[in-house]
Amino acid sequence: MQSKHIDPTAKKVRITYVRSAIGQTKSHKATIQALGLRRLGDSVEKDNTPAIRGMIDLVGHLVAVEVVE
Repeated sequence: MQSKHIDPTAKKVRITYVRSAIGQTKSHKATIQALGLRRLGDSVEKDNTPAIRGMIDLVGHLVAVEVVE
């Protein structure tokens, strides 16, 4: 999912690791790790900041994103 589908006024987003990074570039693997995701199925809640939205844009094909109320 791309961050352009996320409401920029939302306070937090939940990011779930849903697709393996095997075969992806080193920067994609590093971004997954920087988001705090370790294994498939892991979820983290992060503040909705421009930096986090940029990370989601980079690895949007590997994660699922939802807004946390």
